[in-house]
Formats: sequence, C-alpha cells, structure tokens
Amino acid sequence: MNHQLRGENIRFTIYARTSGKPVPAGVATLLPDHAVRTAEYIVMIDPQARGRGLGTQATRLTLDYAFHITNLRMVWLKVLAPNTPAIRAYERAGFRDAGLLRNAGYWLGQVCDERIMDTLAEEFTGHSLVQP
Repeated sequence: MNHQLRGENIRFTIYARTSGKPVPAGVATLLPDHAVRTAEYIVMIDPQARGRGLGTQATRLTLDYAFHITNLRMVWLKVLAPNTPAIRAYERAGFRDAGLLRNAGYWLGQVCDERIMDTLAEEFTGHSLVQP
C-alpha cells in the first residue's frame, strides 16, 4: 500500500478573482512522501478558467507552501506531452524536464508520451508569500 493514499494529501482550492467575488476554479494537490520529503503535484483547472495565468499562479503558491511550510526537498509531476499550455505554465512556475514515460497516456484518443517534470527547493527563489 502506498502511504500517499492514507489521507495525508495537501489540497488547495483555486479561486478565480476576475469579478468582485472569488469563484472556485480548480484544485491543487500535493501527495507527499514524508520519508524522503518529496511530493507529487496534481492540479486541475476548470476549462473556462484556463488561459489567464491561474494555473501558473496556483502552482507557484503551492510550491511556496511545499518548500517553505512543509519543508519538502523536491516536487514532481506528470503531464501529457501534447499538453503544451500546461507544460508552459509548469515551466513558468519553476518546473523543468526530468524524464519521459513513453506511450504512457492518451491525448484526444491517441497514445502519447507523459513528461515528468520536477523542481527542487533550492531552485525555488523569491520571497515566500505564505505564512505558517
């Protein structure tokens, strides 16, 4: 059994603030492996809220929390290779290529590769925006 599935996940609701009232627009999740101080990152953004930088901003804030509050060493993710908007958002947030899982996914009904991306605590620069 993978201990990442025992309810220790860290979840954040993502809100769009385009109007006066914040509206839920997605969720960001860290699946930590506390034994080695790493976590998998998963983010889902409502299709209607995409293309406005919300994913990049949510990812940066989640990484800020991961490195400054939970003291993780590394965060990684998997993304379907054809999903170039997501890959650009992850790169803007600080992720970089770490590997490739060949023929591991499906994109619009076609077999595709999955890219593995990661970022390290020492690569995450800037002042922290989250408070313990």
